[in-house]
Amino acid sequence: MLLTVRFSSSFIGNGNNYRRNVSLELNPGLNSLLTPLPPGVGLLHVRALGKNNTLHYLLCSQGAPALLLVHTSSISSKVEVDWPAFLMQNTTGSLKVTPESSVLYSNALVFTRLWEYDDVNDTADPEHLPPSSFFQPYELQNFTWGDLNKTLDPTGHTALLCGRDASESFSNGLLCLKFSAFDFEGRDQGWPSLLHNANSSQLRMGLDVVAPRSNRSRFSLELQAVGDSQPMSRVDMLRSIDDEYTPSIFKVSQWVSSPVNSTSPVLGYAQWKPVAYRRPSPVFEDATPCRHSTPVPVAQLPPSGLVRAYFGGEHQTTGLNMTFSITGDPFYNTTWTVLVGLGSPPVDLFSPLVLVIMVVGLGTPMLIILLGGVCACVRKNRPQTQVYEPIQAKPGYVSRL
Repeated sequence: MLLTVRFSSSFIGNGNNYRRNVSLELNPGLNSLLTPLPPGVGLLHVRALGKNNTLHYLLCSQGAPALLLVHTSSISSKVEVDWPAFLMQNTTGSLKVTPESSVLYSNALVFTRLWEYDDVNDTADPEHLPPSSFFQPYELQNFTWGDLNKTLDPTGHTALLCGRDASESFSNGLLCLKFSAFDFEGRDQGWPSLLHNANSSQLRMGLDVVAPRSNRSRFSLELQAVGDSQPMSRVDMLRSIDDEYTPSIFKVSQWVSSPVNSTSPVLGYAQWKPVAYRRPSPVFEDATPCRHSTPVPVAQLPPSGLVRAYFGGEHQTTGLNMTFSITGDPFYNTTWTVLVGLGSPPVDLFSPLVLVIMVVGLGTPMLIILLGGVCACVRKNRPQTQVYEPIQAKPGYVSRL
């Protein structure tokens, strides 16, 4: 059982047993004839309609790629975009969710930088390396991103956003983000098979065929979170029940929003297991540990057109780095998955397979002991049958002993 503190979720229902009606639209309200989009710019809007509320997910590739989550108390709330102002990337309020009075919570996760460092001593610990070990970071705001329209899957509620830097390192390489929205509880098919519910979405980051700038290059991903009154400001390491979904992984990391007070009804989070994989379709042998740095405040908003359009002004921003692999691991590509959602994070319970193993493994010896005890008691209390008759002396017989 996942050990976590449960917060009230009265506005969003029990996520593990809750269903939503999910729909996808690309570039909401855009008239491409009047406002043509620059190459590589796209805005995916996912509307997850509940019984008395709505979750809006917005994935944008203008500037650094970002995923914005907005929770409203209305089933008729909608996204409005002033496209000419939005494309200027510095106009606050050019994207909003209306009616604005219905917005209960909003938070954004932004992929800002890809760091590369020369791990000459094979420590896989960039926090203790000198600045000279680091190459110039890849600024994801400068990447050229692909067309979301070509990868959009409205039926599967997924989209794939891939981009590359103009440098030679990315001449054959890509950094991809696969977005998935969910309408009910379940698990992703590929490892680490994170448990999701109707109040969550998922991003799978893949770094593929990027030419390293040294013989011992390793990579670290920089993430920033932007929030309103409840920013994601701390990371909790929680115990997890391990089963066949993610073998040998016994922890879950959660970057969470701290409630304003004990009665706050919402909690935003980003959840991941501390494991990455060296292939897009991994097997057990491809697993490699990953770890996060301590979240720190960031003085300014990240370079995301979506974040600036929605939040603007001064909002609380925190950042951390995800580092992949450990000492002795080979140097190659990385796949890492993070869940983004609202309310109490999904709770990992025992799977049917583990329950069967527990019943067989623990129940069989107990049954043998129980049956053995019963048999011993029955045998002990059974009346004894005399096999030999007692010897009686004959009349006139006198023992000589």
